[in-house]
Amino acid sequence: MEHDNDTPSQFLFRNLLKGLLWFALIITVYILLEGYLEETLSQEINHLAGKKILLFAIFTVSEIIFGIIPPEFFMILWQHAGDLTVYVINLSILAVISYGAGVLGYYIGYSFTKTGFFKRIKDKYLVQYEYSLRKYGMYLVLVGAITPVPFSAMCMLAGSVGLPFKTFLWVCVARVFRFGAYGWMVWNFPNWFNG
Repeated sequence: MEHDNDTPSQFLFRNLLKGLLWFALIITVYILLEGYLEETLSQEINHLAGKKILLFAIFTVSEIIFGIIPPEFFMILWQHAGDLTVYVINLSILAVISYGAGVLGYYIGYSFTKTGFFKRIKDKYLVQYEYSLRKYGMYLVLVGAITPVPFSAMCMLAGSVGLPFKTFLWVCVARVFRFGAYGWMVWNFPNWFNG
């Protein structure tokens, strides 16, 4: 396995850098396409942004099922709508949903770790992270909270190996800070680069 000799802090910073590069790519593509989106899809985007209950439901399911849809998609959608107060409220709700999905993931991992169904899920989707979790512990949960590494999956693994729950809850607060930091960047960066 690559980077086997990483210390926990090296592991954290290496994955944080990957996460920031991924985020930079998403923001760059959005900035480059913003004019096109404004001209051709503005009405459709605003219509979709107005379907909050549907979007929150989709995000909730995504967060429970390993974070299939990046939260930045929702941030960009509501940034395009242009109302800062609504944007902050929506991002706050997303952060709470994501944190709650992480706690649910921990309980799923903790409660169902011995079941055949969970073992199949673990063998198919989570086994690639299990070695790292055993080596880095809460650092891997922190990486999942602040980078594109699937947060819910890290939480399920944390529960399945019985990492301390109170420490887990504190580490997961980083997820809320991630939403705040990334949300601030999504709101501000397009305005800085497009005048």
